[in-house]
Amino acid sequence: MENYTNVELSKIKGWAKNNKIKFNDTKSKAMLVSRRKRKEDKNITVYLNNKPLEQFTQMKYLGIILDHKFRFIEHITYGAEKSAKLIHSLSKAAKLTCGIKYEAIVIIYKGAILPLLTYAAPVWIEAMNFEHNRQKYIRVQRLIKNRMAKALRTTSSEALCMFTEITPILIKQEQETAQYKIKQNSGNSEIERDCDVEIQNWPHPAEFRTIHEVVGNEETSIQVYTDGSKQEQGVGFGAVIFNGSEIIAK
Repeated sequence: MENYTNVELSKIKGWAKNNKIKFNDTKSKAMLVSRRKRKEDKNITVYLNNKPLEQFTQMKYLGIILDHKFRFIEHITYGAEKSAKLIHSLSKAAKLTCGIKYEAIVIIYKGAILPLLTYAAPVWIEAMNFEHNRQKYIRVQRLIKNRMAKALRTTSSEALCMFTEITPILIKQEQETAQYKIKQNSGNSEIERDCDVEIQNWPHPAEFRTIHEVVGNEETSIQVYTDGSKQEQGVGFGAVIFNGSEIIAK
């Protein structure tokens, strides 16, 4: 490991001096970010304004709790616990189980709970690949969905999503991340994304899709349709393959 002892932040100090800015050493912190598993001395000494900075293993920056391994476990735990406390407080104060209508609870969820569970999702979305992190947010969302549906505690999360018309929190976090990436690449027209379409612009179910396939130098189009008739092997369907104006198979 590189020796960080007695590191002087000369570049930062010089930049601050040129821009007539002075850093507050009492509010500054030092944190070494490393995912190495081997045992080694990870204590560092960083000086700012000729004063040593206290070293931490985690710090909060712009509402995100950063840990020294960038696992974001503390941030996810903090968001889940804060949301759960808010839900329980609302339950006691407003009697959500019987006193407030479904529409009012939805407003509370979208205005207070959901922003806590999705804040800065693009930063820590990879941490949701671990089951223990996912379950923390699933349990919190389940609390508010139970109150929306006024259902039994044994009701499954999937059923609650259907009853309350609430998107599962994991999918919502993925949507927030995808929207952020689209905004970052607004000039890239190759990125595909889903968007809301007015009902009058929905395609009619009877309209079938034409699939174009290229075999060698010949281009054919396949039209697949079904009348929904059920057979022993499954639901039957028919296909028509065109090659120019010729019908190859039916």
